[in-house]
Parts: sequence; C-alpha cells; structure tokens
Amino acid sequence: MTTLLVIAKEPRPGRVKTRLTPPFTPEEAAALAEASLADTLDVVARTPARRRVLVLEGAPGPWLPPGFDVVRQCAGGLDERLAAAFAGCDGPALLIGMDTPQVTPELLTVDFSDCEAYFGPAEDGGFWALGLAQPDPSRLRGVPMSTPRTGAAQRARLTGLRVRQLPPLRDVDTAYDAALVAKAAPGGRFAAELERLAGAGR
Repeated sequence: MTTLLVIAKEPRPGRVKTRLTPPFTPEEAAALAEASLADTLDVVARTPARRRVLVLEGAPGPWLPPGFDVVRQCAGGLDERLAAAFAGCDGPALLIGMDTPQVTPELLTVDFSDCEAYFGPAEDGGFWALGLAQPDPSRLRGVPMSTPRTGAAQRARLTGLRVRQLPPLRDVDTAYDAALVAKAAPGGRFAAELERLAGAGR
C-alpha cells in the first residue's frame, strides 16, 4: 500500500495563510488554516494507507487525529523539505499539502500498478499532490516553488515516468480561494469556520 504524506505548518497566527490577511486578521487566518489542516488530516485518516505521516513545521496540536507519525520538516527551501519527506519513505508515497480541504479519500486512493507517478495540478499553477512509486528526492530538489510555473517545472521532472494525472484542485491562498473551496466542501470544518467568521461580521 501507499504511504500518505501531509506537509504542513503548525497553524499559528502570523505564520500561516498570510495572504488571507487582509481581509482576515492573523488570528482568523490561523483559525482557517487549522480548519483546513484538520479537514485534510481527517480525509487522510479515512484513506487506506500503509502509513500516514505528518511532515510538520512546528508542534502538533489537538487537531492531529490518531494514526499519524509526526516527522519534523528539515531546514531549507520547500523543494528540499518535500524531497526529504519522500526520502523518508521506502515504498510508494503520495504527498499533499494542507491547502486543499476539499480533497476526498477517493482522490487519495491511488494505485501504482500501471504507473510510476501521480501528479495533481493546482489551479494557481502549482501542484496539490505528487506521488512516486519509487521515491526519488532528486525529482524535487531544485524545482522553483511558489511561482506560477512550479507545477509545470515539477511535472517536467517526471519525464520518463508513466504518470497519471489527478484532477486540478484550488489551493486556499486568498479570501477568494477560501470562498470557492468552502463551496466545494460545504460539510467540512473549513466551510464551517469561514461561515462562522462571516456571521461574526467578517
């Protein structure tokens, strides 16, 4: 079976989802980040997996469900941290972030029997999922992160592999993104937190 990796930051005000500020305060942005992370981890917990790993910057909190190994992120840029997450795996692995709370167990239940990689593009030009049958950190190191071309650059690193593409998803980066993602997953904690903030006069 597949190892499922979630790379995330501890949802602390001023450290996460800074592009949500404004219109949200740093505390509100952190609350939305926590809800997004909780939704994501809940989905991963309900997805069949060989192992579930949270690759975390910061400390775990009450939002962490049972059944996860917690590994501290290494130093360096995001490409190095993603590469290190794969380096800790000894078999097929699928990595996602904490920014797509609309993800489902069906999307994360992957089968490497007829491919060597999975790639999930994000609507902002990045990617929300990357799967490798044979985890190879060199396929991530040096990829420029957080640019409109990140997805294309990472996809190019998979040249020579049989790749299956996952549907594109929207990351929560801005307030506009947050509204659309909440509509895509209306029953989750993220949507409820966004509605709570709106009801509070946001």
